[in-house]
Amino acid sequence: MVHSTLSTLVLALFVWSNGVAGIDLDLTSEDSIKSVAKTIAADMVQYYSATPGVIISNIPGQLPGPPPTPSVTNAGYFWWEGGAMFGSLIDYWYYTGDSTYNNMTFEALQHQAGPNHDYLPENQTLGMGNDDQGFWAMSAMTAAELGFQDPADDQPQWLALVQAVYNIQRPKIDDTCNGGLRWQAYSFLNGFKYKNSISNGCFFNIAARLALYTGNASYADQAELTWQWMEGVGFIDEKHNVYDGAGVDSNCTDIYKAQFSYNAGVFLLGASAMYKFTNGSAIWQTRLEQLLTQTIAIFFPDGIAYEVACEKALIHCTIDMLSYKAYLTRWMAAATKFAPFITDRVVAVLATSAAAAAKQCSGSPADRPNGRMCGLSWSKGTAWDGTSGIGQQMGALEVIQSNLIQQSRDPLTNATGGTSKGDPSAGTGDPTSTDPTVLKPLTTGDKAGAGILTALVVAVILSGLVWVSLPDGNV
Repeated sequence: MVHSTLSTLVLALFVWSNGVAGIDLDLTSEDSIKSVAKTIAADMVQYYSATPGVIISNIPGQLPGPPPTPSVTNAGYFWWEGGAMFGSLIDYWYYTGDSTYNNMTFEALQHQAGPNHDYLPENQTLGMGNDDQGFWAMSAMTAAELGFQDPADDQPQWLALVQAVYNIQRPKIDDTCNGGLRWQAYSFLNGFKYKNSISNGCFFNIAARLALYTGNASYADQAELTWQWMEGVGFIDEKHNVYDGAGVDSNCTDIYKAQFSYNAGVFLLGASAMYKFTNGSAIWQTRLEQLLTQTIAIFFPDGIAYEVACEKALIHCTIDMLSYKAYLTRWMAAATKFAPFITDRVVAVLATSAAAAAKQCSGSPADRPNGRMCGLSWSKGTAWDGTSGIGQQMGALEVIQSNLIQQSRDPLTNATGGTSKGDPSAGTGDPTSTDPTVLKPLTTGDKAGAGILTALVVAVILSGLVWVSLPDGNV
């Protein structure tokens, strides 16, 4: 879903500073955290439904938009971000116990599953990325893990929806670059000749979590394969930097080395699930520790989450990038439940980031002059950075409510009280074709790969960064 593109973000011409000190947050008080989360969530939902019962887009689950390109940050949102936002509202219910948005969230996740129950609705075909589909699946996985209300028997079930996405994506792993998923779902889309970390990261994430939830080792085998491919292709390097991706035309040898926080985060949560599934194996402990160490080093300067690819000069942030810190902090918090040994390091940066994020919720954009809209630049304190939107609200919401992770219940599995119903053949049209119990064993050839910039990607050097501009504006 995303990507680097030359941005034309229009910042506010002034910053409101008339004594506004951001939202008052006391991280030692559970009530304060919940109260602040409630305020931020309400302001976020206003972008989707400003009037109770009325959806601005008129389509359940779909945010207003999409914008003409990712670089336009004030003209709506791409489809995938709806899946991400409703995932944050499941988290909100989980952390606070407030069910205000549960019906809205349930309706969205069900409606966008589409007629084939696979998160490939026909009206999104012309912009469908494997990562876009994956984001909706990860929210459905969260619904299963956290015991969100189960659908009726005649509706698509959370676990089965995730299995459908897994079963659809697994056969798409091809021989180019010795494996890996392509960015886009269909060959006629710009970006089909690009393989990237977020598409493979979403797939890795759901495979690892499916293994843990169902107990089926075949999902874990595929997660292991994906991690090994990421290392072999060089998208995860020896220091555990996670790079964006590469094109297939030169066998993925020229890697686009932009680093985005959600790429690190999606692998971090998946790695923690693999750590738990393998009963704390040494290899997954090492992978997780090293990935966490580098993630904190890159994305938490001074202990405050920072989107290194664009935050220094916000004009470089696309509509997508404005939301990435939400997923990083969401997944870091969730990872502590699967791998408790990382808890101390994670909660430390979540706390400093949450305190900073609350201060940055001091904005009064023209369309919402309330003095509490959240910006992206948490390290700027109460000096609002002039940006506002769903991504910024979601980022502040996730990092603040994640400070309740230690008090929150453990995620469920089939063995620990999970009630979501699965269907191993979902998404296949064949009850046995990709049943994970009959997946082919891993081969040596599956375990390596390499990458390059594709012909459809235009590289522009700006401020020392390379930005990828894709003409269809898909994220």
